[in-house]
Amino acid sequence: ELDPKLLTARVSGPWWDLLEHAGITLLVSREYEHLLLALRGGTEKNRVSFIRLPHPSGIACDRSSGKVFIASSRNPNQIYEFQPVAESHRRLDTKSSSHTASPLLPLQSRFYPGCLYLHDLALIGGRLHGNAVGLNTVVRFESDGSFKSVWWPRAVESARKPLTERNHLQLNSIAAGSSLENSFFSASTDQIGRLKPGHPDFPVDRRGVLFSGATREPVARGLTRPHSARLHDKNLWVANSGYGEFGRIENRKFLPLRKFPGWTRGVCFSRKIAFVATSRVIPKFYRYAPGLDASKSVCAVHAVSIDSGKILASIRWPYGYQIFALDWIPASKTSGFPFRPGIRADQDMIPLFYSFKRPGSYPCPV
Repeated sequence: ELDPKLLTARVSGPWWDLLEHAGITLLVSREYEHLLLALRGGTEKNRVSFIRLPHPSGIACDRSSGKVFIASSRNPNQIYEFQPVAESHRRLDTKSSSHTASPLLPLQSRFYPGCLYLHDLALIGGRLHGNAVGLNTVVRFESDGSFKSVWWPRAVESARKPLTERNHLQLNSIAAGSSLENSFFSASTDQIGRLKPGHPDFPVDRRGVLFSGATREPVARGLTRPHSARLHDKNLWVANSGYGEFGRIENRKFLPLRKFPGWTRGVCFSRKIAFVATSRVIPKFYRYAPGLDASKSVCAVHAVSIDSGKILASIRWPYGYQIFALDWIPASKTSGFPFRPGIRADQDMIPLFYSFKRPGSYPCPV
């Protein structure tokens, strides 16, 4: 059962109106609470929905098909595929009806070795890719369930092959372009050192980089534990997590657009609005956030104008902890996940999961 406190939220500004005007359902992964949220505008009872998954991290949305891919970085790693479901099989033994809200349901999950340590997910050239942080590479997921390392920085190359035996760089996000060469990737360092990125004493301050997909060399330095690199509006954006900042890269330098009260990680865009998530900092990793008052960090999502840097609206979870990723899918395709606050699972969910019709499937001829 979900502790209802985790869904308690405080809104500032026209948050719900902004989502409704943008026409999006915003997806939020809260990794250490094993919780996925979907937020949308409209009537109050349909604004928030959720589903529980083990340690959800990266999210990638195919907005044309409605498919949503979500990484789970527990051991073993998993990638879940969700899709909006609008119909049910006709049944005589339970209630069945069309699902006008088209909830996102999990249609399949594939398992991968925990050493991949999956973080970000992205669709590049129509193919699903992910940061295999434990391998220091970006992997492509094949249709048969296998994976292949397809990109890595020169910093971890030896004899034209990547060093994959352990995490050296914390290669953790993908700014997806039309190809790997047109994409960019963030990491906590570009040098292999004695202390590894997961060590509490790993020196983080201003050692983070963004790598070019084309050259496999840094195109920007001076970041501190960067995350959530994204391409939008002809700019390369990134969260400078250790300083609670969000901004863009210009002339190989990071230009902060806004500083926030928390560890910045989780970024997506809708036209001229950036949705930027902040998290509370794990106490044993306070050293990873030298530019923050970590004790005052909050779990929240902020809607920010990319032109002015002004915060237009925010939603904060006072009992929340850490957010990993944000992405969105058109609200016209789905209302979000099947579970809703205050509704017992057996009221609506048992019939839904019992008789839902997979997209493209047909009942057995009997």
